Amino acid sequence: MKRVELFTDGACSGNPGAGGWAAILRYGTREKELCGGDANTTNNRMELTAVIQGLATLNEKCEVHITTDSQYVVNGIEKGWAASWKRNGWRKADKKPALNADLWDKLLSLIALHEVTFHWVHGHQGHPENERCDTLAVAQYQQIKSTQ
Repeated sequence: MKRVELFTDGACSGNPGAGGWAAILRYGTREKELCGGDANTTNNRMELTAVIQGLATLNEKCEVHITTDSQYVVNGIEKGWAASWKRNGWRKADKKPALNADLWDKLLSLIALHEVTFHWVHGHQGHPENERCDTLAVAQYQQIKSTQ
């Protein structure tokens, strides 16, 4: 099974506001950068989208090591929150609707196709790939804002 590294970040100017996401995929010595944005979104949606878009590019089952600075994403998966929300009809323990259910559902489906491990890093602390993803994500929302 191929071992792939996936580095991700999301950014938002305003929350909600213009947002951007970025992902770097690394397989051996090959790298691929992906990025995009949305004119009206939230930071958490961009963090989720970055992971989803990275995983969606894989066309076979892989061992994927995901590095992100989003505790929201890591905890949502590793603590089982998203799986629990799904089992409960996208309701949290307090019976309120889970936010971003559409994206969590996509992420859970994609994770099921691979062997995934999450690694959390502090944002803006000099991690090279996290910094690169942040730069790409910010550039995406700045581009959106410049056309509004």
